[in-house]
Order: sequence, then structure tokens, then C-alpha cells
Amino acid sequence: MSAPPEHPTRSLGNDLVAALRPLDPAAPYRAAWAALGRAAFAANPFYEADYALAAAPAFGAGVRLLLVADRPPEEAGARILALWPFLRARARWGLPLGVLMGWTHGFSALGVPLLAGDAPERALAGLLAAPKALGLPPRLLMSTLPREGPFADLLAGQAARAGLRRAAYWPYARGVLDLGACAPAARAAYLDHMPGKRRRKLRQLLTRLEAEGPVTLETARAPAALAAALEDYIALEGAGWKGRAGTAVADRPAEIAFLRDMVGALGAEGRIRIDRLRRGSRTLAAAILPITGEGPTGREAWWLKIAHDEAEARNSPGVQLVHRLTQAVLADPSLARVDSCAGADYRLAEMFWTGRRRLAHTLIEGEGGDPLFPLAAALERARERVARIRAARRGGARLDAHPGDAA
Repeated sequence: MSAPPEHPTRSLGNDLVAALRPLDPAAPYRAAWAALGRAAFAANPFYEADYALAAAPAFGAGVRLLLVADRPPEEAGARILALWPFLRARARWGLPLGVLMGWTHGFSALGVPLLAGDAPERALAGLLAAPKALGLPPRLLMSTLPREGPFADLLAGQAARAGLRRAAYWPYARGVLDLGACAPAARAAYLDHMPGKRRRKLRQLLTRLEAEGPVTLETARAPAALAAALEDYIALEGAGWKGRAGTAVADRPAEIAFLRDMVGALGAEGRIRIDRLRRGSRTLAAAILPITGEGPTGREAWWLKIAHDEAEARNSPGVQLVHRLTQAVLADPSLARVDSCAGADYRLAEMFWTGRRRLAHTLIEGEGGDPLFPLAAALERARERVARIRAARRGGARLDAHPGDAA
């Protein structure tokens, strides 16, 4: 099977090709994409096949895939080594200065490209060489990249070897429950850092919540239970302020379809959970958490969304849900991390979790060099400053602003 002319494939040498493809649920390389996601060097559930393709109808207009593979991806047996969804902006900063912008949307919280776990250096080198080979702009703006850890080190090393420049924007940190290789005793003692005043307040709030009956944490993992829990979440969010403002998922059919498709696909593989804080048949708070990673250790949950019963707001059911879920994760040795996926101004998880993931949007020079990179970097910095000033005038800077947000 060959790709149509508008979907080019070019040789990168070293037995690799670069390919430009649409975000297509019927793509013949979907299985190869899924295999890459399961064994990626740095986990990113938002760019994995099942998640990204479920999101395509709601959020994927104009999105294309930059692929690095050992042969054209449509060919039988093709292996994908790198994949990055992006949008091409032909003009940015008020100038006809093209840039490839990593795909992001309201249900995506990380912009790390998928790279083969057994050949990350080769995969990243191919990805940064692909724009030149395909005739694309030589500047890549990747959203929400880690500023430390394995991927950050890999990117820094590749940039140094190839002499490529980078510039970071909108830095911030968000809460992470990072247990790593914690021994059982360390897990049991994890919440000891919480001050006594906070513990007493949590008990007081829980006592008020339980005035009408005991409160329990219920975790849905099986497909049927997940489907019911998702509808519960959608209804709960729609009954709150988002519903009154018309911004709830319940008011957006395309987003409902995305959540149903995504939860169904990941649920069939045991790679998502929905946790609900319940009192009898009433849901007080709910959270959706995709899961990445393989084996008995190293699995990571991603706190995608949370909603709570606003009629119980004075008793903080969302806080109680985070507390109960934290206790459940600490007792579950199969989970090593939970990423809050939070913006800079949302501190709920940090009440309980001591870990932090430092992130920033990053402009990266493509292989072969870019004489306009200093200009692009300076213009993006100016754009960031303008956005911060405007946000401050509105009452607070958005440190987690997306690259696609208007300045």
C-alpha cells in the first residue's frame, strides 16, 4: 500500500524514513502506533493511538502526524520509531514565519513525542531531521515538555550533539505523586508530611459529609462499570458551574463522544480507571485517570479530569476524593506515579503530594539549522510577555497557557 502524494515519505538515511500523515482512525499503521505508545521511552497517554484517534473528531482539525519509521508506515511489518502530532502555522508572531506546533487541547496535559523505548536517541534524531527532509519549517514548538528527567536529558544531549538551539516559555510545576521504588514502609508513611491542622480539618469535613451516611471510594475498571461511571461524571460536571456557563462536557456532543470512545478503548485494555467518592448511590466527586506503563511496577496514572457535587462544596468533596485516592494508590504497589495534569493555578493535589513535575513549552531548532531561529525565539518571548501582561490585567497570569492561545 502506498501513500497518496499529499502524504510524502522521504529517506532520512540510516535505514529510516520520515513520513507526513493525517490523523486518520482508519490508518493502516494504527497497530504500529499503538505498539510504539505501549513501549515509549517517555509515556504520554495523550499521543497514544487510542486516545489521540478518539480525540480527533472533537479536537483534531488540521492535525497531522510526523512519523519516523523503518519503511513507509503503510507497508506490512513497518515499525514506527517516533510520532508527533502537530499543526502547521504558516504565520505566527504577525510574520509569515512558519512553525510546527505540538497538538494540545483541553484533555491533553503533556506534549512529549512518542519515541521508541529501545532506541530513543535514534528516534529523536530522526524526528528533528524529519522537517527538513519533508520540506517543513525547521522550528518545532512542543507544548508542556518536562524540564528535567529522562526526556529532558535526551533532548539536551541530542541538541548538543547536533548543535540545535532551544528556548523555553511558560515554565511552571505541577503536583505529582511520585513513589518510584518506595518500600512499603515509605509508602505507608508518605502522608506524614501533612500538618496536624490539615488532618483535623479533613476529619471535620469528612464527619460532615458522613452525617447522612458513610462515604466510600469506588474505583471502576471493568468496561461496563467504566461506562456507567463516565455517565455519572458527565452528569455531575454538567450540574455544576460549568453546566451553568455552558462549558460542561454535557453541552458538547463531540466531547462526550470523545470521552466515551476513549474510555471504551482504554477500558478494554485495562488502562483507565474512574474513581468516585460516593455516599450510598450519590456521587460526591469523580475523577478520570488514564494509565500508562507495563508490568508490576512503573505504571503511571494521569488525573485527567475531576468534578464534584457543588451542593456539598462547603465540605470539600473534591479534596476528600484526592485524599482517598492518594491512600488507595499508596496501598497499590502496581502504581508508581500519579500526575495531577494540573495548571499552575490549580493546587489541589499539592495539598497531599510532595513531588513536582517542572514543565515548559519549548521551541526547538530542526536538524540542518534555522537562520531565523533567534528571531523566532525573540518573538515568542515577546508574545509570552504580552500574554502575561494581559492575563495580569484580568487578575492572574496563566502560567500553563498553551502555545495556541492568543497573545
